[in-house]
Amino acid sequence: MERMRRLRQNEALRSLVRETEISTTDLIYPMFVIEGENIKEPVESMPGIYQWSIDRIDEELDRVVNAGILGILLFGIPAHKDECGSEAYDDNGVTQRCIRHIKEKYPELLVISDICLCEYTSHGHCGLIKDGVILNDETLPLLAEASLSVVKAGADMVAPSDMMDGRIGYIRNYLDENGYKNTPIMAYSAKIASAFYGPFRDAAHSAPQFGDRKSYQMDPANGREAVRECLADIDEGADIIMVKPALAYLDILKEVREITDMPLCTYNVSGEYAMVKAAAQNGWIDEKRIVMEEMTAMKRAGAKIIITYHAIDVANWIS
Repeated sequence: MERMRRLRQNEALRSLVRETEISTTDLIYPMFVIEGENIKEPVESMPGIYQWSIDRIDEELDRVVNAGILGILLFGIPAHKDECGSEAYDDNGVTQRCIRHIKEKYPELLVISDICLCEYTSHGHCGLIKDGVILNDETLPLLAEASLSVVKAGADMVAPSDMMDGRIGYIRNYLDENGYKNTPIMAYSAKIASAFYGPFRDAAHSAPQFGDRKSYQMDPANGREAVRECLADIDEGADIIMVKPALAYLDILKEVREITDMPLCTYNVSGEYAMVKAAAQNGWIDEKRIVMEEMTAMKRAGAKIIITYHAIDVANWIS
């Protein structure tokens, strides 16, 4: 009889044969910068997460660096919003100014800038609109301008999250033409039209003012289409591909891992975070054990990079 329990008898044996390990180098921490001064505004639906003004953001950046986390994913919240999301590609916008600040104070910290229009548009959608329709091709130049603007400010990587068709290739060509051939692109490749994003829209002030995003984000039912989205982004020049959300889509993560050796990322999104926090605050779960089990599941399914609001806690737990 095979006795698999022989190697489970104590922690030393379990550690010796453990197949999946979590490292601080796997983690990216999302952060929200908002226009204004002296702001540390809690996101009520995401305990422990805040909107930061540039003059106070070092309070959180110090925690990131001290935890040994190598990079952040930055979202900007402007004071001014308009139909075309002009603050997204304004060289003096809140995101661009924050990036310059971070690179001056924390030059070794990897700064990944989310690229989308939703936080910057008055209607809250990820692209330009005409007669209630989100325009695909007309949006691409604005996404490219936003990418160039944050890269000029010092961003180490851009992460287009809009889900417009063809945007990875368009941005890649535009960055190359402007002298940024070495700037990598992390593509939100399989981004599902998910209910798990609800708390994020509170954090980023990005809820759509009409309709929904189902005409450009993916149908949760379509696993094979998600794989096609990933392959399309690889063909267009993405350097890292992402599956988002994480926990409800581990099957997709696993399938993508099996067909490509590309660096693979997953985003442990706001709703996933909020559910754990709410249950932990009520004493219903052991937060540390639950979070580490989730991180292990994402890593086991194939992710090398995990974007998570738990990142600081995880880094401190495993250090």
